[in-house]
Amino acid sequence: MFIGQYQHSIDPKGRVILPAKFREELGERFVVTKGLDHCLFVYPNDEWRNLEQKLRSLPLTNKDARAFIRFFFAGAAECELDKQGRILLPSNLREYALLDKDLVIIGVSTRVEIWSKEAWEAYNSASELDHDSIVEKMAELGI
Repeated sequence: MFIGQYQHSIDPKGRVILPAKFREELGERFVVTKGLDHCLFVYPNDEWRNLEQKLRSLPLTNKDARAFIRFFFAGAAECELDKQGRILLPSNLREYALLDKDLVIIGVSTRVEIWSKEAWEAYNSASELDHDSIVEKMAELGI
């Protein structure tokens, strides 16, 4: 399970050091894709395969399902750790997530998310104003 929040930076070549705790669970090779809220989602291969199976079951006749599948898979890249524990993020993913210098890398149960520091701070500021609403919605879902 991925948990925690870490501050990191991206170098001029687009390389990011992943936290050691996350590297252990991700393994040597894993998938990075466009996430929601303009962050990147990082999945270990087994979790990626589970997600792929779920997405395969969506009806191709549904326009929204096709759009999401395209968004998710076209934006995906297999990444591999180098000897320093870094990954090279493709330029299209860096652009999508507005990754420039400072990053926040968070654990979210079955995946890791990579955010620009500015986007993460903005997201948290907006979320703080809405905690009561979020709690009510979670209660409706039985959580």
